[in-house]
Amino acid sequence: MDDLAALIEARFGLANEAGRDMAADGVLAQILARRSFRKYSDEEVPEYMRAILLAAAQSASAKSDLQQYSIIDLRAQTCKDRLAELCATEWIRDAPVLLVFCGDIRRAQRIAEMRAKPYAQNTLDSFFNAAVDAALAMQSYVIAAEGAGLGTCCISQVRNDMEGVTELLGLPEGVYPVAGLCAGYAGEKRDVSLRLPPAIVVHTDIYNDASLETHIDGYDARRNAIRPMRQLMTDEYGESDSYGWSENAARRLSVPEARHGFRAFLQSHGFDLD
Repeated sequence: MDDLAALIEARFGLANEAGRDMAADGVLAQILARRSFRKYSDEEVPEYMRAILLAAAQSASAKSDLQQYSIIDLRAQTCKDRLAELCATEWIRDAPVLLVFCGDIRRAQRIAEMRAKPYAQNTLDSFFNAAVDAALAMQSYVIAAEGAGLGTCCISQVRNDMEGVTELLGLPEGVYPVAGLCAGYAGEKRDVSLRLPPAIVVHTDIYNDASLETHIDGYDARRNAIRPMRQLMTDEYGESDSYGWSENAARRLSVPEARHGFRAFLQSHGFDLD
């Protein structure tokens, strides 16, 4: 594509003029055109590139400079295989790079002890800050990896079996998995996924979703025009003549996630959540 405007149009399926005179290159183009990859070539990611990308992850913003996250780099194939089993996500076995980004308040607790200070922030807010720190580091890794020519895919399934993943990764109290990340040189072609229209995501001054229904109907239609979605849970809800993204999302959200015991796990793993 010749300019950033065309990339934005492809991202939303809507007419757009922003970026019409800006060439489709550099970081902005990379981000606007990004997509997730779940299949990778056999080409190994060099050690120097692994180190650079991890350094990029650690260059992310962090709340109050506390850097409350850790990254587990799975190298052994047995560990990858086991994580794939725990996640029920077979394709991650073959990812050249497989990382788990974790929220981590343990390090701060230990540092407070080292400096003979009380640790008074084992709170819900600290849990939230650690999750955000981990997510920011992961996104920095994604941007850096894709800028270096790799494909990536984030994996929320690492939270499906918190006890199993915690045991596999040897996570002590105060450390919990936020998300996994696969990376490697892409071994497949992927389309850009249409995103929700900015009109219902970006709000000016105050939150206003008065036009939600109209915009969602249009979004469903645009996505279906590209590729109709496979219908889920037809035993419970039957076949729909107008099945789109919103119906798919509503069906998925109609049952609890497998990870609905998350709070109980955290409270048994060193988090007060007060």
